[in-house]
Amino acid sequence: MPQYLSRGRIPKKRHIAHRTSPGFKGEGIYYEEVITTQGFARAYSIAYHLRPPTRVKQLAAAGEMRVEKAEVRELRHFHLKSGRLTPQGDPITGRVPLLTNADVTLWRCRPTQPQAELFRNALADEIVFVHKGRGRLLTHFGVLPIQPFDYVVIPRCTTYRFEFDTDIAPDLLVIESAGQVNIPPRYFNHDGQLRLGAPYCERDLHGPTELLTIDEEKDTPVLIKDGTRLTRYILASHPFDVVGWDGCVYPFTFNADDFEPITGTIHQPPPIHLTFETNGFVLCTFAPRMLDTHPEAIKVPYAHSNVESDEVLYYVRGRFGSRRGVEEASFTLHPHGIPHGPHPGTIVASRDMKWTDELAVMVDTFRPLFVTKQALEIDDPQYPYSWLD
Repeated sequence: MPQYLSRGRIPKKRHIAHRTSPGFKGEGIYYEEVITTQGFARAYSIAYHLRPPTRVKQLAAAGEMRVEKAEVRELRHFHLKSGRLTPQGDPITGRVPLLTNADVTLWRCRPTQPQAELFRNALADEIVFVHKGRGRLLTHFGVLPIQPFDYVVIPRCTTYRFEFDTDIAPDLLVIESAGQVNIPPRYFNHDGQLRLGAPYCERDLHGPTELLTIDEEKDTPVLIKDGTRLTRYILASHPFDVVGWDGCVYPFTFNADDFEPITGTIHQPPPIHLTFETNGFVLCTFAPRMLDTHPEAIKVPYAHSNVESDEVLYYVRGRFGSRRGVEEASFTLHPHGIPHGPHPGTIVASRDMKWTDELAVMVDTFRPLFVTKQALEIDDPQYPYSWLD
């Protein structure tokens, strides 16, 4: 998790009365909420509310966010042109699932409307990659500014609302993770600090900048997702009534352009691009970087077989040197069991290149991925044959 942060007013010790007025000995206290991960064994934060966060006036079923796997009879590569999806909905209702397994679902979202109501994912962490758009994520932790190419990491059970500026239509990749999203442990030294030589440091991780204390005693709907099920809770007051919090669990951003690539004289394997990891998949950032410097280096990836993982690449910006025919917002899925590698002609074309301007997000899963019915609508069925001359 990211480093310890503190915002607003908190008491001297945990679990003691945080009084609304200094020296007041009556019932005037703020209401403590402990937000934990993995029971009480791992990272946590403690927030202090104006009112109890537990007051529910009404709840009702609110439908589903279903993910329907497509029936695909053959094992093959896929190329999904998601930039051609029709914009729709808001940052929640506009999500279109494309790839899924028990550990992760990848959604694309091209919203046309502001987020209609507060949202909480009860069973999954979310990484929202901002392909386009600028604005703020509002939570009870406060205001988190967001900009293009940010990974917005939202811990499960965080109630939130996206607010995007209106000058640029937002375009999002949403990675919903059943496992906790972590900074790779190998990036930390024994003292808990990000190592010198890691591809990013604490300065690159940005938490909420200011509190957003909303003092409203009025009915406030929150849409809660647990799995595919949606439930709408009506709370007795606004949940963003926090006067202070501290800890290591909170939403944060990391911008892909702040990733510091590791390069070598010859081509380096994908783990050097590792950015986040879970128990079900890893996420890597292919950032602009100097290419291999050995005079005989082959500067595009060698052909390889994904023996234990399925590989997804989401193309964000620039020209991807090893691949022909992809476009901005393309996905490629290279599954287990079939080798893949550079397209014909790309090895020769890369010989004199010294730099690549590509930016892409890679998700490598440890269990097979399934395409959805919506994915087949934007699939290029000729992609498996694209390695023929």
